[in-house]
Amino acid sequence: MEMYCSRGSGDLRLNYVFFLLVSYFFYNPTDSGAVQLTQNNMDTMLASHELVMINFYADWCRFSNLLGPIFDEAADKVAAEFPEPGRVVLGKVDCDREGSLASRFHISKYPTLKVIRNGLPAKKEYRGQRSAEALLAFVQKQMVDPVKELASMEDSILTENAKKRTVIGYFDSKDGKDYDAFRRTATNLKDDCLFVVGLGEPFARYHPRGTAIITFRPPLSTGEEGETFQGDVTSVDALSAWAGALCVPIVREITFENAEELTEEGLPFLILFHAPEDTKSVAAYNRIVNKELLSEKQNVNFLTADGGRFAHPLHHLGKSLSDLPLIAIDSFRHMYLFPHPASKMEESGLLKSFLQDLYSGKLHREFHYGPDTTHHHAAPIQIGVGDNQIKGATSPPESTFKKLAPSKNRYTLLRDEL
Repeated sequence: MEMYCSRGSGDLRLNYVFFLLVSYFFYNPTDSGAVQLTQNNMDTMLASHELVMINFYADWCRFSNLLGPIFDEAADKVAAEFPEPGRVVLGKVDCDREGSLASRFHISKYPTLKVIRNGLPAKKEYRGQRSAEALLAFVQKQMVDPVKELASMEDSILTENAKKRTVIGYFDSKDGKDYDAFRRTATNLKDDCLFVVGLGEPFARYHPRGTAIITFRPPLSTGEEGETFQGDVTSVDALSAWAGALCVPIVREITFENAEELTEEGLPFLILFHAPEDTKSVAAYNRIVNKELLSEKQNVNFLTADGGRFAHPLHHLGKSLSDLPLIAIDSFRHMYLFPHPASKMEESGLLKSFLQDLYSGKLHREFHYGPDTTHHHAAPIQIGVGDNQIKGATSPPESTFKKLAPSKNRYTLLRDEL
């Protein structure tokens, strides 16, 4: 049974009135627990703390009331662990009283736990164990400095992470406002980029004394060029905007670690499946996407996938490692093969036409009625057997990546959660 409360489930309120009153008197001390957040104090709280974890709840929801005292206990533990002003706070929002905040943060189920880092919502909600100890451990992990310190420019941190997008900062020390801005930016983007720092005399030749220099190093496989930050190195907003544009590129690699996050964005995937060692196809894909498809970034996710790791989608397409590289669309309903060899991806207009066929519904229509031979289209596959065969109709396999999306039961309170 799904054990969560959805917005609009007001008919459940009377069932929990008694439970609510008991919870209020026994678990709502006014001098401890999570901070009550409202429209009046939300922005101030977000602006004045590095990390804010928020419990969005509804008083009439039984599961909100079960979590309430646990979250308050966790808030006390976190406050004791991080007593310094401005570091971290746990807050809570009564979504019935603060409907505008519930809408602002796109709350659809109760309770929902969201994490805000330096004023920016994290990409993932908290879905871990719901105990005071687990919540404290999560916050402790979030507050670990994500910046790695280099011993030299030949440090193994760089050589072992050559495939990662990397931001490198050169500073005199960690004591200045410039390093603090760098660290806060790294906290916001630690899931997207590796942040490393060179400090003191060993790195003096990389920056003028008293002046911080921050650079971006792209993965070698993408063919991108490096870049140096030209803005105010003490401004978290300016540095985060610059680094964010570079750390979250228009073309991203899909992995089992980020697949859930990408599917949650709800956009169709245009995927280049490539062999693990094939960097040329990845570079070509990056070039054509940046050259011709930037205008489509609001409508589709441009992804690369290691065909060795994602052999299952290839199998559904009737392909294997020997067929790589290849390009496909996953619409979250079906998967459609690019009707040309991947080696032709840089020919002007071909990929854009493939996307337009998705938007217009042409790819799906061909699934039912067969291909339109007057335009580019996904390669047809005949379905049926013998006399029952539908000539020319395509049979795109079902989406496989939608199965990597979050479970619909992700708000269910399992035994180890309460």
